Amino acid sequence: MERTGADIRFENATVTYPNGHAGLKGITLDIPAGQMVGVVGLSGAGKSTLVRTINGLVPLSAGSIAVGGHTLTGRGGTQLRGRELRELRSNVGMVFQSFNLAKRTTVINNVLMGRLYHSPAWRTLLGAWKNDDVELAMRALERVEIVGKAYEPAASLSGGQQQRVAIARALAQRPQVILADEPVASLDPPTSHVVMRDLARINAELGITVVVNLHFLDLARTYSERLIGMRAGEIVFDGTGAEADEAVFESIYGRSLTAEDVLEARAEL
Repeated sequence: MERTGADIRFENATVTYPNGHAGLKGITLDIPAGQMVGVVGLSGAGKSTLVRTINGLVPLSAGSIAVGGHTLTGRGGTQLRGRELRELRSNVGMVFQSFNLAKRTTVINNVLMGRLYHSPAWRTLLGAWKNDDVELAMRALERVEIVGKAYEPAASLSGGQQQRVAIARALAQRPQVILADEPVASLDPPTSHVVMRDLARINAELGITVVVNLHFLDLARTYSERLIGMRAGEIVFDGTGAEADEAVFESIYGRSLTAEDVLEARAEL
């Protein structure tokens, strides 16, 4: 199928936090449109920083990142602000570990939040959504197989269901890229597989570029077309899951694998 996602290109992308910690150290990386990439590594390795620089949630200190037709730059460059930054973010859906739903309103209203950039303020304030937007939101819920919950309060859903609503909200943006930052960290193993299957199916069927930050190596190997291993703000592995053997994992983690690094093993503890 024709791929409809956006290319992502890192050029010497560097992030230095105010406390002096180096989140990214001169990363140069190309992610072709439509690819599904799993980013793995220990806590503090830079994987969340890498994902969050793509939509400007974490600003660059130096270098640049091109996302489709938009370019984010570090200090000293021409940085995206205002409308241009909002336009970039409208093309990049974000799925968070903590779901970030409005719990007191309905599932469908949460998904419609993905249409904010494309709707006038008065419609969003009054909840007077266009029929086309409501239909788009319902199709997004169908794609993650939770349309039957559309008019229930988000607070009534399980954690896995809430994460699927968050994916539907990102889909409602009609994005070129979906970023997922530890999307299964708070979920049990069966639900983790459901969420990852949703992301993989969206990538395969719609051609959207998907970049997902994961701790569990077995999940990353199962669902990612490409694995990027990070350690201390640098890329130490870039290849397929099949190439990521025990020696590669040791280079990423600095130690042998443990049950804590494998979802299925952890479920048996």
